[in-house]
Amino acid sequence: MQIILKEDIEKLGKAGEVMSVTPGYARNFLFPKGLALPATPVNLKLVEQEKRKALYRREKEKKEAQAAADKISSTSCTIPVQVGPDGKLYGSITSQDIAQAYKLEGIEIDKKKIELLQPVKEIGVFKINIRLHPEVSAEAKVWIVKE
Repeated sequence: MQIILKEDIEKLGKAGEVMSVTPGYARNFLFPKGLALPATPVNLKLVEQEKRKALYRREKEKKEAQAAADKISSTSCTIPVQVGPDGKLYGSITSQDIAQAYKLEGIEIDKKKIELLQPVKEIGVFKINIRLHPEVSAEAKVWIVKE
């Protein structure tokens, strides 16, 4: 029996693929759980439409992420911190601190997208990678200065 998968199913296929399965598996498991549709001409057209819509959405998200990456790369932010006599910070700069500093500059960044390999614990200029989209990343320039 030919079916169209609505969701990714391990060891069977990815969403949108047309697969051949036994009629009992389709009738008793895939259709009741909403994981697949019968491969009729109408359903095939619907799946193609959904694929085009998803492709359009992904391209739009990628363009928006690229625009945000350009804005982030052209802007630097300054974070004033308290330091000890030897120039070390009393705490550390985290991704949340960087997100708040860019928010003051007018740029919204999700703290989960900031890729800090290790916490910043000293004064200086740091280049930090921000993953905005699976295919788009930006390099943020952050100045850590003495308060």
